[in-house]
Amino acid sequence: FKEATSRASPFAPCLSVLLWTERHTRERIRAVMSASRGHALLKSPCLPLVLVLSATMLRAATGFMASPSSLLVRRAALTATRLPVSPPRAAGLRTAPRLSLGPRRSLPPATPLRMASTEAPVKEEAEPIVLPTNENSPELLKIRHTTAHVMAMAVQRLFPKAQVTIGPWIDYGFYYDFDMQGDAFEDKDLKAIKKEMIKIVNKNYELRREVVSRDEAKRRIEELGEKYKLELLDAIPEGEDISIYHIGDEWWDLCAGPHVETTKGINPKALELQRVSGAYWRGDEKNAMLQRIYGTIWENPEQLKGYKKMMEEAKKRDHRKIGKEMDLFSIQESAGGGLVFWHPKGGRMRNIIESFWKDIHVERGYDLVYSPHIADVALWKTSGHYDFYQESMFDTMDVEGTNYQIKPMNCPFHVLMYRDELRSYRDLPLRWAELGTVYRYERSGTLSGLFRVRGFTQDDAHVFCLPEQVADEIENILDLTEDILSRFGFSDYEVNLSTRPEKSIGSDEIWDKAEAALVTAMDRKGWEYKVDEGGGAFYGPKIDIKIKDAVGRVWQCSTVQCDFNLPERFGLEYVGADQSRERPIMIHRAIFGSVERFFGILVENYAGDFPLWFAPEQLRLLAVNDDVLPYCDEVVAAMKKEGIRATVDSQAASLGKKIRNAELQKVPLTAVVGVKEVEDKTLAIRQRKVGDLGSFSLDDVKSKIHAAVDENKAFNT
Repeated sequence: FKEATSRASPFAPCLSVLLWTERHTRERIRAVMSASRGHALLKSPCLPLVLVLSATMLRAATGFMASPSSLLVRRAALTATRLPVSPPRAAGLRTAPRLSLGPRRSLPPATPLRMASTEAPVKEEAEPIVLPTNENSPELLKIRHTTAHVMAMAVQRLFPKAQVTIGPWIDYGFYYDFDMQGDAFEDKDLKAIKKEMIKIVNKNYELRREVVSRDEAKRRIEELGEKYKLELLDAIPEGEDISIYHIGDEWWDLCAGPHVETTKGINPKALELQRVSGAYWRGDEKNAMLQRIYGTIWENPEQLKGYKKMMEEAKKRDHRKIGKEMDLFSIQESAGGGLVFWHPKGGRMRNIIESFWKDIHVERGYDLVYSPHIADVALWKTSGHYDFYQESMFDTMDVEGTNYQIKPMNCPFHVLMYRDELRSYRDLPLRWAELGTVYRYERSGTLSGLFRVRGFTQDDAHVFCLPEQVADEIENILDLTEDILSRFGFSDYEVNLSTRPEKSIGSDEIWDKAEAALVTAMDRKGWEYKVDEGGGAFYGPKIDIKIKDAVGRVWQCSTVQCDFNLPERFGLEYVGADQSRERPIMIHRAIFGSVERFFGILVENYAGDFPLWFAPEQLRLLAVNDDVLPYCDEVVAAMKKEGIRATVDSQAASLGKKIRNAELQKVPLTAVVGVKEVEDKTLAIRQRKVGDLGSFSLDDVKSKIHAAVDENKAFNT
């Protein structure tokens, strides 16, 4: 029976209906037989129908005739009603099974029937693929950088008019931008370019670094007629080395490195050119449109194979595709790109996520605050954001002669609230948290679903504390970060500590104390971390936390930053124990990063198959007919009073279709409701990917759902 029902079949919904019908009919028959010692069954006009349903139609629905699997189905159905099994019929005969009126033969105990799943056999969950990264493999980073140069050399061999611009390494490979002087790459060109690249690799050219003067670099670039290289040369600050990397004696480019020693350091079998796209020079649509070639390169073919497998799985999990299928959100281009519309189901999930976030923050000693969406542009000039981030800010708007700016971040608002009154050292630390919506200008070509938008909600928090409180506060933040991320199923992190850059503000003493506090907090946690020397912000050191998802991809999410800049710019003070005026330390931190982006990560991590606690719909009742709808409505109302997200499928459709729809919508729990459930005041619960769990009283269903939500587990029988 298991063999027959586990097969993927277009008749699976029909099979589910038949099995449900059989289960209830079986109970009725047993009651009749018990009452009249079985004789009434022989006179019952429904007997032929029972036999046809449980044998002939059931066999046909599974698509088998006289196969062993069909006999298993037939035997299970007849055994469940304690009727003898007739011998197999000759092929082609379609007569109903004959009843034996003689003594009952001994049969194996009846096997309880479970409702068949309407989905394909459950596949194992995707195992995370562990691949090296640019951060943990310096050699891989060199390979990718060198491969970008080799690709540029190959392109200029094949397309002499092409001018090169920039070619960096990226998370999973590299790209290079070309000005094709009016031409455009075609798909067939990628094959030719890769072939030429392999020729270059096999020549085993040496990569040689040369430092030249600015004038010498300019002379060489002008000889080549490479206008983009001249712009790049002008962008190199005075006093910095101007280095050139040569591939053999044929090709060179302005570059700071690093690179492998020779082109043989690239494994052609681990290389793939992926696609061509358009890109504006320096990301500005007012500049020339360039042709960008993306590629991926790994240390060996096995890693390339693993990467391809990861990308195939990622494609199935694309949050834009799943978001549309499950009706969670949309981007309405008629309203403007990069603006998210949360549909009822998605809005329900967002409310669950935000409510959890608020509750745990209040529990950990934070106060929730709210701030305006716009402010006088002078605020952003005082904070320094106007000078540093003006290109990412929307234009100002005139309000009665004053320029107002829609906010790109929340920090200055919290600073103003702190400055609203003089604080004592006894008041600190102050922990303020806000789910604040901000707006940043992103060029249309960079927008991508929920991952790159123009309006998003940051889960911002700022802690104002004494210098000696920094280590404890950082540790508290890391504890909170770990608790929140683990609740959503993330427990594998990459942690980086970024230290003081060459250009910074603040004294050596305060930088040393802040960096030591970050290290102390991570050591207390027992976390492994990497140090990015000089990678901190100009206003303070920081910790960056990346999470790893179900398919092995790494996402930057959480950030903890010390800030000496804003307290200085806004003149923040507190009165110390000796009555002196002192400057507080300000700690910025975000755990999700942004609600929108984190939601997109969740969708792809779970492929839309969300845990029960934050699934948009936890329980769906499937009404067998209209007669049971009043009971279904009564159950849904009772569940909602308990905070359980329950619905009823009352559409005029077959039970099989309703089951299938619930599977497609990835509803964790369903309950088929027929006459028996109405009479017994029960629910026959079915769990997604598991099947029938049995019948439960309403109180049992409520308590088990609450227990599963509290413990972040599946419904427990």
